[in-house]
Amino acid sequence: MKPLLIALVLAMPVAAQEPDRSPVAMRDPGSTLAPDWHRGAFMEIFVRAWKDSDGDGIGDLRGLTQTLPYLQSLGIRGLWLMPITANADGDHGYATTDFRTIAPEYGTLADFDTFIARAHALGIGVIMDYVINHSAAQHPWFVASRTDPAHPKRDWYVWAKDAPTGWDIWGKNPWYHAATRPWEFVGDPKTIPPPAPGAQQHYFGTFGPHMPDFNLQNPQVWQYHEDSLRFWLNRGLDGFRLDAVPHMVETDAVRWNDQPQSRQLTKRLQDLIRSYRHRWAVCEATAEPQAYADDSVCGAAFAFGYVQHYIQAAQGDVASVQALTAPHPRRSERLATMLSNHDIFAGQRLWDQVQGDEARYKLAAAAYLLQPGTPFVYYGEEIGLAGLPGLDGDLPIRGPMSWTADGGFSSGTPFRPPAPNRGTHNAAAQQRDPDSLWHFYRAMISLRNTHASIRRGTWRHGRSDGGVAQWQRVVEGEADGDHTLVLINHGTAGATVLADALPPGSRLQASWPRWAAPARADAQGQARLHLAPQSVRVYRVLVR
Repeated sequence: MKPLLIALVLAMPVAAQEPDRSPVAMRDPGSTLAPDWHRGAFMEIFVRAWKDSDGDGIGDLRGLTQTLPYLQSLGIRGLWLMPITANADGDHGYATTDFRTIAPEYGTLADFDTFIARAHALGIGVIMDYVINHSAAQHPWFVASRTDPAHPKRDWYVWAKDAPTGWDIWGKNPWYHAATRPWEFVGDPKTIPPPAPGAQQHYFGTFGPHMPDFNLQNPQVWQYHEDSLRFWLNRGLDGFRLDAVPHMVETDAVRWNDQPQSRQLTKRLQDLIRSYRHRWAVCEATAEPQAYADDSVCGAAFAFGYVQHYIQAAQGDVASVQALTAPHPRRSERLATMLSNHDIFAGQRLWDQVQGDEARYKLAAAAYLLQPGTPFVYYGEEIGLAGLPGLDGDLPIRGPMSWTADGGFSSGTPFRPPAPNRGTHNAAAQQRDPDSLWHFYRAMISLRNTHASIRRGTWRHGRSDGGVAQWQRVVEGEADGDHTLVLINHGTAGATVLADALPPGSRLQASWPRWAAPARADAQGQARLHLAPQSVRVYRVLVR
C-alpha cells in the first residue's frame, strides 16, 4: 500500500467519538459457501468507485448490493473490498479512524449485513481489507497518545525521545516529530491540543506522518485487533486481505522489513481467521510472497515478482512466455495472481499497459485466469476500463466504474472524472457484444468454475516453444480425474506445436473455443496441434 496524498488528509475532520474496544467472543455463524470457494476468481472492488445508489457521487454498499447479479453473471466467486471502515482520508480508506464502523459515506452496518447475506445467497464470498499496521493520525487514540505521555494509549503507538537516525524507508526517515503539521486536524486551531512536552516526542510512521504505526508488541493493542477481526467474522465476513503485514514490527534501521516477529504475528492472524468455518486470508507481502503463502505464516499471498510476466508475455516477450511455464516458486495454488490493482506500483490499468490492444489484453487475462493460484480481477478490468489522465499518484487507476456510455456510475457528480473510453467500454455495451472483453472474461472464468483441474489442480508439464506456452492441470485421486491442457499462442503468426506427456491414446475435447476440432494423443502421448495467432486453446483430456 502506498501513502496517501497529504492534501487528502488535510481535508478531513477529527474522528468524533471514542471507538468501541470492548472484547468480542467468537460466534461463528458458519458458512454456506463451498469449501474451495476461494479458488474461484475474485474481483477487487473500490466501493467508492463502483456504484452510487443515492446520487451523492460516491459509491456505497447499497450500490454494490444492487450489482451483485452482474458479478454472479460474470462468474465471480469472491470479492475483495478495499477498506470500508471509518477513515480520515476520505478516499481509499487506509487511514483508519475506527476499525469496527462502516465509513458513513458507504452506509451502515445494516447495509453491510444485507450485502453479505445477498452475496452469500448468490454463492459469492467476501473478504475485506484489514489495516493492522497503523491508524490515522486523527484516530482518537493517537490524539491522546500525542497529547499526554502518561495517557494509557501512549504505548499503543511507537514513540522515541529523539528522532532515530540512519532510517530510510522508501527514501524517507519514518520518524516524525509530534508537532509535525501535515497530518494536523482541520478546524479551530484553539481546539487542537498541543503536543505533550518532555520525553519521547517522535513517532513512527512506515507510510508517512498521517498514518502512525501501532505498537503491535503491546498485548492490549494486539487483543484489540483480534477482537476487531472477530467482530467482522461474527457478522459473516468470509476473511480478510491483510494489508502490509511485513511492516508490523521493525527491529532497527536495517531490520525494518519482514522481520520474524511480523511473520509470527501474521500466523496468529491466520489461525484466528481460519478457526471460523471456510474462512480465508491473503496477505500483501511484496518482498517474499512465497514465504507468506505457507501455512506457517499467512497461507496465501499475492504473487509479486511473478505476475508481471502475464502482460510482458502478451506483449511478445519470449523470456516471459518461458517464465510462465518454467518451474517457478511464485506460481503456486497458494498465491494470488493479478494484472494490476489499486496501487500504481503494481502497474497501470491493463487497458493502458497494452495501449488498448484487445488481442494482447485477452492473452494476459487468459494466462492468469487459467494458471494456478487465486486470480484477482481489478474492478473494470473485465470491460477494458481505462485509467484517468492528468492525475497524480494512485488516482488514475481508481476512477469510477463505467456502467453505460454516459458513465452510469452516479445520478450526481462523480467524486472523480469518468474513464475516457466509457463510450465504448462500459458494462452495458460489453455485455451486448459477444466478442467483447467482458464475454471473454466470462468464458475464462467459466472454465475455472467448470473444471476442478483449473480451479485447484496440480501443475504438470509446462513448456514453451517461442511464443507458445502450454501446461496441464490435473486433479489427482478423485473419481472424475479432471485433466486439462492449456495452450496460449502469444505470437502474431500461427504455430504448430507438440503437446506431449499426455496419457497415451487420450482424447482431447475442446473446452475453448468450443468449435475447435477434437484431437487425440498417439501411443507415445503426443498430439500435434495448430494454433491461430494470438489465440487460446483449452482441452479436456479424456482417457476413457
